[in-house]
Amino acid sequence: MNAVPLGPLDAAFLEVEDAEPEVSMAIASIAVFAGPSPGTDEFAAHLAGRLPLIPRYRQKVRRVPLDLGAPVWVDDPGFDLDRHLVRVALPAPGGDAELAALMGRIMATRLDRDRPLWRYWLVEGLAGGRWALVSQIHHCMVDGVSGTDLYGIVLDPEPDPRPPAPDAHVPGPEPSSAELLVAAAGGLLRLPLAAAGAAAALVARPREAWGRVAAGLRGGAALLASLRPGPPSSLTGPRHRPRRYAFARGRVEDVRAIRHRLGGTFNDVVLAAVTAGFRALLLARGEEPAPDLVRTLVPVSVRAPGDEGSRGNQVSLLLPRLPVHLDDPRERLAATVAELDRCKAAHEAEAGALLTRLARFEPYPLLGGGVRWASRRTQRSVVTVTTNVPGPRETLYGLGRELLEIIPYVPIGSAVQVGVSIMTYRDGLAIGITGDEAAEDLQVLARAVETELSVLSER
Repeated sequence: MNAVPLGPLDAAFLEVEDAEPEVSMAIASIAVFAGPSPGTDEFAAHLAGRLPLIPRYRQKVRRVPLDLGAPVWVDDPGFDLDRHLVRVALPAPGGDAELAALMGRIMATRLDRDRPLWRYWLVEGLAGGRWALVSQIHHCMVDGVSGTDLYGIVLDPEPDPRPPAPDAHVPGPEPSSAELLVAAAGGLLRLPLAAAGAAAALVARPREAWGRVAAGLRGGAALLASLRPGPPSSLTGPRHRPRRYAFARGRVEDVRAIRHRLGGTFNDVVLAAVTAGFRALLLARGEEPAPDLVRTLVPVSVRAPGDEGSRGNQVSLLLPRLPVHLDDPRERLAATVAELDRCKAAHEAEAGALLTRLARFEPYPLLGGGVRWASRRTQRSVVTVTTNVPGPRETLYGLGRELLEIIPYVPIGSAVQVGVSIMTYRDGLAIGITGDEAAEDLQVLARAVETELSVLSER
């Protein structure tokens, strides 16, 4: 049968979206190019030559009747590339404000579940003769790392495009509901055997197995302790479908200079700047930035070396508290470094990875129902999400046009009002800020991030 089940984490993003009508779980980015903009037909022909390298782009998701098994990927027999390409023009003057407003409108729309879960928006009319490509892809297809890798497939390392890939694709027959039910029932029956096989493999390496289990248990205890509800604030609460969006910029060389002079990792420095942004946002709203007020979910890639080309989500998480109560930039950075070191020492990432592995042996009706139940609960434990993904280091080109910058977007859900995504490209750093419709002041956060990086660079 032509059907591939989604992994537990991939499926969870679909379940979250199904549980929350006001949430879209698509991730995205804005790639800004030097002009002139290519024609729609020209870009479509170019992308058609890359589709053989991205099989998921011609597959759609089918749910199993009664949710007896995980949703599956199947070939879309009616795939039409034109349905996945949209051309829009920015209103004058075509600056950052107009681009951010367009991004908010785009990401408020859900992707059509009856088609492959992606869409590209060709945006013309940017100031300076530039154009942009907005990539909108459902989170069940990719995580931040694999989503960024797609740029290396769709774009080119030289101005002259690579020749199109050979394409012998013939869509397989779409399975019937009965076939999906039978396959899911068989999967449930095989679960005990799969679990027994995994247990036997662990017993064969007892020292390694115990080390993993012990780290996972310690990390699980730390994660549970982190899920205590924090004080109420304007950063959590009900959401609406419309989205607001803003972005900030920095330089990679400045972040590197800061970490070499003041300590910490690249991620630590950027997260400290984001902390300053949340402090400024809270103060602007008349709220006191308390020590336990802002806990963020930080995705951590667990992708094995050499596995960069695979799609799907391979991430765990850390749950650090952002030291928004501290006024001094150096103290904020030192406290951020210490907090992330604490999360790593507590093995929070190992616990998240262990839970994902164990989920493969859980009957899907329980797993999917549990995700939907948790998504509907109001929570104040996690106040924001902060993703940090390294982008391409070398210059890329789209149909001969130089790619100038990449600006990322992260979805928000589970009562989170503001999310932050960070991406590097060449020597540039872009910080994308997603907000609910009620978050009219995202520019306060964006400008404070830029100011913090500037202040730390001068000290």
